[in-house]
Amino acid sequence: MASSRLFWASRAASYLKISVFHRGFSTVLKDLKYADTHEWVKIDGASAIVGITDHAQDHLGDVVYVELPEVGAAVTQGSSFGAVESVKATSDIISPISGKVVGVNEELNNSPGLVNSSPYEDGWIIKVEVSDANEAKTLMGADDYSKFCEEEDAKH
Repeated sequence: MASSRLFWASRAASYLKISVFHRGFSTVLKDLKYADTHEWVKIDGASAIVGITDHAQDHLGDVVYVELPEVGAAVTQGSSFGAVESVKATSDIISPISGKVVGVNEELNNSPGLVNSSPYEDGWIIKVEVSDANEAKTLMGADDYSKFCEEEDAKH
């Protein structure tokens, strides 16, 4: 009984994933803020989690390596703190917020593809102690970011 339920659930998940990609645009989560360089940040009080967006990973292709900063390193809004290497290209990761790195996703050392398969959850890149929460006001919300991606893709 449990195995048939599991089978149904995995079929449902496969179906849902397929239907998401047929919409023709990337997943954008409502409770995140977005930079025009395709990083996302989830701010919770004085701490934040940073990663690259679904749109970015889709354009990069299969990620084969993620260059992570050291814990304790300072990050500055608009400046590079690492890189994502894919089969197509290497791209800098630009910090959407300033602060101090308090955690890095060590899982990415062994499984860089998490950035592709789960950009907003398992594929997060760094955790930051935020130095200026007002910087978040300069970032885009979900609707603005979706529009930004559509306009950018229309140019290419």
